[in-house]
Amino acid sequence: MDQPSGRSFMQVLCEKYSPENFPYRRGPGMGVHVPATPQGSPMKDRLNLPSVLVLNSCGITCAGDEKEIAAFCAHVSELDLSDNKLEDWHEVSKIVSNVPQLEFLNLSSNPLNLSVLERTCAGSFSGVRKLVLNNIKASWETVHTILQELPDLEELFLCLNDYETVSCPSICCHSLKLLHITDNNLQDWTEIRKLGVMFPSLDTLVLANNHLNAIEEPDDSLARLFPNLRSISLHKSGLQSWEDIDKLNSFPKLEEVRLLGIPLLQPYTTEERRKLVVARLPSVSKLNGSVVTDGEREDSERFFIRYYVDVPQEEVPFRYHELITKYGKLEPLAEVDLRPQSSAKVEVHFNDQVEEMSIRLDQTVAELKKQLKTLVQLPTSNMLLYYFDHEAPFGPEEMKYSSRALHSFGIRDGDKMFSGACLPGPEDQECAGEGGVHCGRPSDGDLGVFPPGSRSLRREGPHFSLLLLPFPALPPISCLGSVLYFEFRHHMFT
Repeated sequence: MDQPSGRSFMQVLCEKYSPENFPYRRGPGMGVHVPATPQGSPMKDRLNLPSVLVLNSCGITCAGDEKEIAAFCAHVSELDLSDNKLEDWHEVSKIVSNVPQLEFLNLSSNPLNLSVLERTCAGSFSGVRKLVLNNIKASWETVHTILQELPDLEELFLCLNDYETVSCPSICCHSLKLLHITDNNLQDWTEIRKLGVMFPSLDTLVLANNHLNAIEEPDDSLARLFPNLRSISLHKSGLQSWEDIDKLNSFPKLEEVRLLGIPLLQPYTTEERRKLVVARLPSVSKLNGSVVTDGEREDSERFFIRYYVDVPQEEVPFRYHELITKYGKLEPLAEVDLRPQSSAKVEVHFNDQVEEMSIRLDQTVAELKKQLKTLVQLPTSNMLLYYFDHEAPFGPEEMKYSSRALHSFGIRDGDKMFSGACLPGPEDQECAGEGGVHCGRPSDGDLGVFPPGSRSLRREGPHFSLLLLPFPALPPISCLGSVLYFEFRHHMFT
C-alpha cells in the first residue's frame, strides 16, 4: 500500500519533542538517544521524549519509519493521537506495534470509519488497557474485532458514534470495568441490556446524554445482567418515572448514581430532587458526585415520609411503608417563616400628634422622609427623625444617614418614630430654669423642667432640637410604654 501523503507520526514527533521545542528534563524515559545511521539521520540525535506523548491535532496521516518509532518509543506508555487525519487502521497498527509498553491509546476524531479493521491489525493493540474511540463512527464490527484482540482491556470510550442500537459479539469481554458510551442515540432499554451481556464484569457505566426513556427489566434480571455494577450515570437521559429510579435498587453492588437533567425531576425544587432520590436509594452512597452522609440520609428519609403523608394510599410508593416501619408516622414540621420582615406598623409623633402608619422596611431613610413630608408639614432637608425601639433600654437612635435601609434598624411593630424641626430662638435661652432646662411647652402639664444632668441634642441653624433625660434620674414625666415621650416644636425668630 502506498504511504498516504501528509505528515507522518515520526515527523511530528521530532518537531514537537526536539531539544529546541521541548527542553531536556531529567527523569525516567527522558532524553532518548538514537545513534545516527551510516547515511546520516535527518533527525536530531537526541529527543527529550516523556513516557506520555500528546500529538493531538497535528495533521498526522501516516506512521513514518517504523524502526525509528521503535527506537524512540520503546518506553512510551500513553499516546494521544486524537483529532488527526488517520484514515487507515494499517497506519495506526504500524505506530502501535512499535510501542511495546503502550497501555493508553486515544484515537478520537480520526476518520477511521473509512477503512476496515482486520484482526491482524487489531492484534498490535493487545497490550492496551485503556482505549478511546470517541467520534470515529466505529462500527460494532470494528469494536468486536478490537475486543477479541485486547484480552486486558479495562476501559473503553465509545462516545459520539451515533449508535442507535448495540450489537452483541459471540464472545464476552470479561476484563472491561468501565464503559463510556455517552452522547449517542440509545433510547430503548433492550439495547442497554446487551451491554450487560457483553461486559459482565462492568463496574462503571456512563450513559449520559442518551435518550433512554425507561428501565424496562424485571428486578431479578437486572441483578443478573449487571452483577458487579458499582456506578451508573444517567445524566440527561429521558427517564420520566419514579419506578425507573426504584429499579436502580436491583443492581446488587450499586453505590454511585448521577441523575441530573432528567425530565422526571424538572418539576421539583433542588432540595426536593436530592432528598426524594436519596430516600428511594438506600444503598447509594454518592449522588451526583456528592457523598451522602448518614445525617443527610436520615433527613431525606424523614422528609420523604412527610412529603407523602397526605397522599392517597393507592399512590404512596412502597418505600414510604418501609420508612414508616423505620421511623413511624411523622407529623408535618411547623412552618417557620425566616424571611426578613417587609413592613412594620409604627407610631409617628410630631407636633403634639401621634399617627399610626405602616412603613416599608426595604426603603431608605431619605425615602421615608419623603413619605412623611406631607404628614409632618416639614421639608425633608429640615426634618430630623429619631427611632425608638420599644423594647431596647438605650434610648433614641437618630436616623441621620439618608441612604441607610430601614430594615437595618431592626424596626418592628409597635416601635415609635419622632419627627420635627426647630429654629433656635430667644425661648431657648429664656426657658432654662434654676438648675434645670425647659424643653418648651409642656405636654398636658406633665413635662416641664428637666433636672441637672439632662442632655440636649441640638443642631445649629434651622433644625430640630431634642432634650434627653438621663435614665438613672427619672422625675415625674409622661411615658409612652417604656419609651420616654419627647415634644418637638417649630420655633421662629421674633
